[in-house]
Parts: sequence; structure tokens; C-alpha cells
Amino acid sequence: MTRLLCAALLAACLTSPAFAGSDDAPSVPSLELTADATVQAPNDLASASAYVEVSGDDPAKLAQEANTVIDRAIEIAKAYPQVRTRSAGSQTWPIYGKSKSLFGSNGIDGWRLRSTLALESEDIPALSALVGKLQTTLAVASIDLAPSPETRRKAEDEALVAALKHFEARASLATKTLGHKHRIVQVQIHTGGGYQPPPMVRAAAMRAEGAPAPIEAGQTSISVQVSGRVELID
Repeated sequence: MTRLLCAALLAACLTSPAFAGSDDAPSVPSLELTADATVQAPNDLASASAYVEVSGDDPAKLAQEANTVIDRAIEIAKAYPQVRTRSAGSQTWPIYGKSKSLFGSNGIDGWRLRSTLALESEDIPALSALVGKLQTTLAVASIDLAPSPETRRKAEDEALVAALKHFEARASLATKTLGHKHRIVQVQIHTGGGYQPPPMVRAAAMRAEGAPAPIEAGQTSISVQVSGRVELID
């Protein structure tokens, strides 16, 4: 009798309104929306990579030769305090010849060593002038341009405000068209890396001894996307 009474009470509780499942709750109509905004940020940070490459039979002599060139480049760079300069390391590769080793593979005829110098500055004309000076002894591997961290942050903040306003405007337009008001219940913010066009550098002019590397900084597109859900209310 006790077991039957407990079973009856449990069944009554599960079927009562207080224990009703969420499927019985009225659903609230909602909309999924996205909006985005793009802001142009000036490329006010320039970075360059310059290197010396030497080859020969003795890796130790090659390292000494490359270090001498890099040390001289660092001394030249001291005349440009606006430019941050650092050694970016060295790499060594074997040069394989046609002769065969005892194991049947091509033997090593020599070694090639590359030492790299990294340059960075918000003063683009100064970096351009320094690169021109260094080209007498170093080869330029790349020149990259991008917004500085502070400039990128300001551009992202501006794009975020614009994207949120766009999202609110789209939500108002959609729900007003449907004859309702709305309430924002969820928002997600996505920041993109931005599109950066390649820098304009004239290679022919860069080869001139001591000539500054002509650089057109340009701009980078910084984008922010906002997505979310709004509920329709009366």
C-alpha cells in the first residue's frame, strides 16, 4: 500500500503545472541579424628585414664575416635613433655538390650562411633613409607596413561603434516592418585582421647606393562584425 501511495504522488507531481516541461512554455519569436563596419587605418608602422649572405668552406669564418657586416650595419643604424634595430639571427645551410659520399648521397661542397637584421619604426622616412644606407652591404628581404597597435585599437573601436549602430538600425528596421518592437538578447563581436595592400616600393630605386627606399604607406581596412539575436515584443 505504501509503495502504491508513493507512486501515485510522484505521478501527480510530474503532471502538475509546476513541474511542466519547457516544451509547454510559449515561444518568443526572434530574429538573427548581422551587421559590420570597416574603417581605414593609416599604416604608420614600418618594418624591414635586411640580410647578408655569404658562402664558403669554413662555417666559423663565414659567421665571423657575416657578424662583421651586421655589426657595421648596427653602427650605421645608431645615427637613426627613431628606428629600432635588432639582430634577427642567423641560418646556415650545406651546399651539396655532385660528388658522392660513402653513403651514396651527394657530398657537402661548402656552406651558406645568412644573418638578418630587423628594423622597425613609426618614422617611415627615417626607416626609408636607413634602408638606403644599408643597401651598400645588405640585401633587403622585405618591407612591411601596418597600423601601429595604438592606431589599430582606435580604428577597431571606431568600427565597433559603427557596427553596433548598424546592428541596432537593422534590428529596428526589421522588427518595425513586422509590426513589432524588439529587445536585444544576444550580441557577439568579431574583429578581423584587416586587409593590407602591399607597400609601394620601387625596386630599381632601392638598388641605388645610399638612395632612400621610396615607400608609399597607404592604409589598412579594419573590419568589425556584430551578430546577435533580437526578440520581437508587442
